[in-house]
Amino acid sequence: MSKLKGVSEKSLNNNSRIVGLLAQLEKINADSAESDTARYVTSKILHLAQSQEKTRREMTAKGSTGVEILLSTLENTKDLQTTLNILSILVELMSADKKFGVKARINGVLNITLNLVKQNLQNHRLVLPCLQLLRVYSANSVNSVFLGKNGVVELMFKIIGPFSKKNSGLMKVALDTLAALLKSKTNARRAVDRGYVQVLLTIYVDWHRHDNRHRNMLIRKGILQSLKSVTNIKLGRKAFIDANGMKILYNTSQECLAVRTLDPLVNTSSLIMRKCFPKNRLPLPTIKSCFHFQLPIIPVAGPVAQLYSLPPEGLFFLSSFYPQHPLDCMRHMDDVVDESDDNDDTDLEAENEIENEDDLDHNFKNDDIETDINKLKPQQEPGRKIEELKMYEHLFPELVDDFQDCDLISKEPKPLVFEGKVRGPIVVPTAGEEATGNSGSLRKGVAAKAKVSPKGAEGDKKPAFVDLAKADAHDNDRTLQQQLGDQNRTISSVHGFNSDIVRALDRITLQNIPSQTAPGCTAGVKKDYSLPLTVVTCPKACPHMAACGNVLFEGRTVQLGKLCCTGVETEDDEDAESTSSVEQASVEVSDGPTLHDSDLYIEIVKNTKSVPEYAEVAYPDYFGHIPPPFKEPILERPYGVQRTKIAQDIERLIHQSDIIDRVVYDLDNPNYTIPEDGDILKFNSKFESGNLRKVIQIRKNEYDLILNSDINSNHYHQWFYFEVSGMRPGVAYRFNIINCEKTNSQFNYGMQPLMYSVQEALNARPWWTRVGTDICYYKNHFSRSSVAAGGQKGKSYYTITFTVNFPHKDDVCYFAYHYPYTYSTLQMHLQKLESAHNPQQIYFRKDVLCETLSGNSCPLVTITAMPESNYYEHICQFRNRPYVFLSARVHPGETNASWVMKGTLEYLMSNNPTAQSLRECYIFKIVPMLNPDGVINGNHRCSLSGEDLNRQWQSPNPDLHPTIYHTKGLLQYLAAVKRIPLVYCDYHGHSRKKNVFMYGCSIKETVWHTSANAASCDIVEDAGHRTLPKILSHIAPAFCMSSCSFVVEKSKESTARVVVWREIGVQRSYTMESTLCGCDQGKYKGLQIGTRELEEMGAKFCVGLLRLKRLTSPLEYNMPSSLLDFENDLIDSSCKVTSPTTYVLDEDEPRFLEEVDYSAESNDELDIELAENADYEPSTQEEVLSDSESSRTYLP
Repeated sequence: MSKLKGVSEKSLNNNSRIVGLLAQLEKINADSAESDTARYVTSKILHLAQSQEKTRREMTAKGSTGVEILLSTLENTKDLQTTLNILSILVELMSADKKFGVKARINGVLNITLNLVKQNLQNHRLVLPCLQLLRVYSANSVNSVFLGKNGVVELMFKIIGPFSKKNSGLMKVALDTLAALLKSKTNARRAVDRGYVQVLLTIYVDWHRHDNRHRNMLIRKGILQSLKSVTNIKLGRKAFIDANGMKILYNTSQECLAVRTLDPLVNTSSLIMRKCFPKNRLPLPTIKSCFHFQLPIIPVAGPVAQLYSLPPEGLFFLSSFYPQHPLDCMRHMDDVVDESDDNDDTDLEAENEIENEDDLDHNFKNDDIETDINKLKPQQEPGRKIEELKMYEHLFPELVDDFQDCDLISKEPKPLVFEGKVRGPIVVPTAGEEATGNSGSLRKGVAAKAKVSPKGAEGDKKPAFVDLAKADAHDNDRTLQQQLGDQNRTISSVHGFNSDIVRALDRITLQNIPSQTAPGCTAGVKKDYSLPLTVVTCPKACPHMAACGNVLFEGRTVQLGKLCCTGVETEDDEDAESTSSVEQASVEVSDGPTLHDSDLYIEIVKNTKSVPEYAEVAYPDYFGHIPPPFKEPILERPYGVQRTKIAQDIERLIHQSDIIDRVVYDLDNPNYTIPEDGDILKFNSKFESGNLRKVIQIRKNEYDLILNSDINSNHYHQWFYFEVSGMRPGVAYRFNIINCEKTNSQFNYGMQPLMYSVQEALNARPWWTRVGTDICYYKNHFSRSSVAAGGQKGKSYYTITFTVNFPHKDDVCYFAYHYPYTYSTLQMHLQKLESAHNPQQIYFRKDVLCETLSGNSCPLVTITAMPESNYYEHICQFRNRPYVFLSARVHPGETNASWVMKGTLEYLMSNNPTAQSLRECYIFKIVPMLNPDGVINGNHRCSLSGEDLNRQWQSPNPDLHPTIYHTKGLLQYLAAVKRIPLVYCDYHGHSRKKNVFMYGCSIKETVWHTSANAASCDIVEDAGHRTLPKILSHIAPAFCMSSCSFVVEKSKESTARVVVWREIGVQRSYTMESTLCGCDQGKYKGLQIGTRELEEMGAKFCVGLLRLKRLTSPLEYNMPSSLLDFENDLIDSSCKVTSPTTYVLDEDEPRFLEEVDYSAESNDELDIELAENADYEPSTQEEVLSDSESSRTYLP
């Protein structure tokens, strides 16, 4: 004892104390000393281990014999207190050593611990620390299998049992240990074979009934965790269903909803039920698109070739989700539900953890980052012979035209200098500003009620509807004031339109009828060059017309969608006041006529070729859209909404008799007839860009919607655009789009779908608005085929669900994923721009780049300023302007890209002095729609070839990818004639991020994110790729520099951005991504994005190009020398990139509470303990910070 006192003296440091104690304990083991000495030494070691982290680290450090000494003592001692001390020490040490379980198995402690439990099962004081150790051991899969084989699973069921107020701590640890053990499939099968699933459910119900004060929530959750583990295997799920587990957990979880602190139980129950919900197939005859387009050639490899190689389909239907469907139909080989254990999503929750972790980790290693320096270095390769590229000469007449026959502004030669006008500040109206002066009155008529004058009721031969008069073609050069004056006069003349005419509106067919019409019949649609709102003729009798006819057009029949309204609801005084506010808050427009013309749109639609041969026109595309005069904030997500929706889905299985299961819309069945039941909504998507394949009525006011695959594909379901009619006001209708594919969506972060009401449009409110409540996006139980999932098995579809209350009875409403922008709309806008521009100032050409697979033309636009004269100096300056090449809409579902492009085109064609300066600086080559066929046919991502065109830029096929082949050819031609564009930008939309941002290409920044960080210091690179994004971050409210990335990835090597950078040699080659949702920074923080903001972004991009010109050519503008280094000031010399890669950015949203255990990935199987903290609710999303204020450089 005297030696022990010496060891414990204060004069010894901590290190020597623990070493001395362990040495003393080792000597006691060797000498078989008395038990009280061992008890004393182990108690001292326990005290040090509990109080000092340094002691725990030292005992578990490599080379330490501390654990071996403790285990030797544990095996030899007969003293209960010594055993308890050592077990307690081991419990302390396991928290400091992640490999403690492995070390325990190597040192034989598993058997020792297991034997202690078996021999002292009634000694709860001793069993408790043993179970704590077993829980840690079981985290290792090898240990878990070993313990299972030695009867630990059976042992745990001897400890756990029905409700009891005694030994609750022991019960909790035993359940945690059991849950860890059952993660092993071997142990789970053993538990199922012994009937333990039924036992667990019985025990859970007993605890649920008796734990009235909810003091034992952790025990109840422990039982659920064990059920969650055992249902990871197919046998476990079957046993759970057979034991009526779905109903048991559903009923108990509903009873827990009233108590917020029981949310972890509800969440875990929801996880188990969703996992055990039988996997079903989509109720479709095939997952391929219901439309087919025969390709000119079939690819030899890839998904399209695989699709064509599939044998003829059989039919397959649902089993339990739609119980009325038969189960004996043929199974389709490309969509087989595989519920084997190997296909469980056991790794997806961990994957979800990785996807949602902080993307600002600069040490993140991404295997997708390109590390080959030779591949990163731009290598200009013509790719095609110069003789072949000469085919594009006719698309560059600006390089050879001498303008001798043009009526130019000046015939006198002037010095080739830049006017001082470009030195002033650049002002672009922002989306938040009110229109001033005459520009505000330009669209006043949009909001005015359309009424017919009394003379229109006399049955004369004038059209029975009134619109703004079309400007004479010879008056295109009239001043803006004259145009505005004419518009105002016309508006006053149409103010008296009688609503009785509108009340009689019904479906209108544009078809061939005799050219001689009876008196009172309408012979044509009057053109409107300024209003998006047009009231059309009606075929029904009305008091103001002796007769009504149909509208005359030659060519194929085109129909407007059905007007189901009984009449336009009359506006009261309050509505009239709101109309005046609309006039004052109208959108800012350029100083030219508005671009919507309903008559022209119909003419263009007739020549648009679609695979389904659409014969109808959607009213929103016919009427047009103007931005609403109000802001639309990002929707605040109600607590528990996703949980509630999932519970309602589970009710379908539990209460199958309540399910109607009636098909109300079906494109796959050509003989399908629309039900006549007055309470059923009616659907339609048979118009340009429409996408809705099938609708099934589930409950009285709930409908499941299935989207169509991209043509020649069996996946890509995200874009939707469809019509709904037959609704009743004051009724909450729930819509579930059940075959989405992305793992997450901005619908989980405040985004709402868009709705367009025909009634509202007729009441002078022709705009898309964000609507819907109870919106969420989550994984459902419909299985995706491995063919459609890229070979991955066990994948599921996702559901977008939202609830809508319609304001009008029997209205016709349209829903869309984002603001629709059709191919015909683009052609209409281009024609209007062409007809309205001043040819003396603006050089504008609209050429046909090529024809698409279905025979539609792909437009190519050239915009610049006309030369001041046809003298040599001015022609030379004109021809030597640098090129800016822009493209958009390669992905049809990213309609926001077209709205940004519309803003760019309108700004470039405007009479704004800065726009004129911009045209004098650059020649713009623009392909505004790279994928016309995909847009027309309602695809989300692909063209008719069934391929993503933005992955074909490396080797485009002229037969399968003509638009990409010839767009790349244009760029190759420019490179061949030494006119490489200064900037290339491809406009896109992003479905999972907020704000507007850019992706660019940088060797240095790419290498910086690889393991070869040191090598990046030796790379010399012009940092000019960051200049334009940095400029935009200061002038465009929606743009966010911190979301930009300049990393080149292997998976993006065939995209436009990378190929144009690498092969053409354009340093400033970008993808500009616009959010589908809204902004979380800047002026528009907390607001959903609209067309006003998107068009503003397109205009701001132009302003950024003008500032870029000033930075790259300062001497031409007589700028002070202090600005010569301005571009370098914009570049962060440390090459610090906030977001390392575009790959990581796909999942950059901060978490919110409901993602804890039942988010979009919430039915994946790995255990997440975050549900423990699910009893609080954050008020707002975490904010993603942009550049810090200290690091920002402001432009003058």
